[in-house]
Amino acid sequence: MDRIKLLFRKDRELYLSLYEILGFYPNNIEYYKTAMLHSSVAKKNQKGKPINNERLEFLGDAVLNAVVGHIVYDHFPGKREGFLTNTRSKLVQRDMLNKLAKEMGIARLIISHGQNLSHNSYIEGNAFEALVGAIYLDKGYKACMKFVKKRILDEVVNLDKVAYKVVNFKSRLIEWCQKNRVTIEFRLLKQERDANGNPFFKYQVFIEDIEGGIAMGFSKKESQQQAAKLTLEMLRKHPQLIDEIMAIKSDRTKMEENLLMSLPEEDAQEDFFIEKKKHHKASKATNIDKDNSLPTQETIASKVNKAVAEKSNTNDKGIATRHTLDEDDVANQERESIIAAAEEEAFKDLN
Repeated sequence: MDRIKLLFRKDRELYLSLYEILGFYPNNIEYYKTAMLHSSVAKKNQKGKPINNERLEFLGDAVLNAVVGHIVYDHFPGKREGFLTNTRSKLVQRDMLNKLAKEMGIARLIISHGQNLSHNSYIEGNAFEALVGAIYLDKGYKACMKFVKKRILDEVVNLDKVAYKVVNFKSRLIEWCQKNRVTIEFRLLKQERDANGNPFFKYQVFIEDIEGGIAMGFSKKESQQQAAKLTLEMLRKHPQLIDEIMAIKSDRTKMEENLLMSLPEEDAQEDFFIEKKKHHKASKATNIDKDNSLPTQETIASKVNKAVAEKSNTNDKGIATRHTLDEDDVANQERESIIAAAEEEAFKDLN
């Protein structure tokens, strides 16, 4: 009967496409049309307000988390909260929703401007969430539960494989920060114990000192993983946050470059030596020239030879002899002692 009515409907192609995806025919097709309308298309209603899937995306995100959480809770009895949270996170993360939208044919129904926007990698996932929001408004919570169970978990995704697959959100976030050369910090906000004495930790991510996701867990690893996961979702859903991070990074790197370029000035050279004062002794006989130059080696040698000659011409009583210095006279004396005494006399005259 529904198929007969469909032949006379205006949007029969859309009805058929949605039936293949959802497993039922919509009651109010307008919800689903809006769910597939991206914000890049400047469409307005009669009151002049923009029409797009952002509001339905918001609603669908909340409904999808509730539905998936309900299914995971029933499917894994006895599992702790941390395991259930991680499993739900894997099912509703943006990469998973993008793949589901393409696999189920939702992506081809999206109406967008057609240009490659700067942050377009999440359009399919946003449309998937908007579609869940449309189902909730059109059919209610039970229809959303049936859609996720029958059309996704039974036909597309293996819940057990997803649950036990390790997804390291922290490593992914750190890798993204390293590629973009931005700083990241996992800051411990709180560490306490619950009513049963179990420790729990509260962490927040900071990228270039911009606040990211906050999460709590029964271990540091669990809380950091969840905080990283929330931060990745923030970056995907709010591209302006990436622009803000990059702007702060640019200012920081410019400041660091200026610090490296502004080298300290070299200290002025100071003279740490005390200048010695020159004292001149008055002397009748001096070999120091008027220009204060030191006596030459030839002058000293002349003084020594003269002194040797005078010593040699003096007898033991100090009486000068008439003969001059020759080899026979010097042979009977200690020549070295004479020379030493002569050098001493010569330097006395010079001082």
